[in-house]
Amino acid sequence: MPKLDVSMTDGTFLGWLVPDGTAVIEGEPLYTVGTDKVETEIPAPVGGVLRYGAVEVDADYPVGTPLGVLERES
Repeated sequence: MPKLDVSMTDGTFLGWLVPDGTAVIEGEPLYTVGTDKVETEIPAPVGGVLRYGAVEVDADYPVGTPLGVLERES
């Protein structure tokens, strides 16, 4: 779970925007996060193949919780 502002301690995972196993490029939107202030799309920090983590839609997670993994393409 990314930290979207200095006071954020947790956020709500709202869903994936691309299917599991999809190759994505840096900057491509991966998922949506909501807080009490905003809903926002989170972009891929690097390119790779997206692998979903064990997260539930509409569940709250602390900042720093891994939501998925980007595997480097071989």
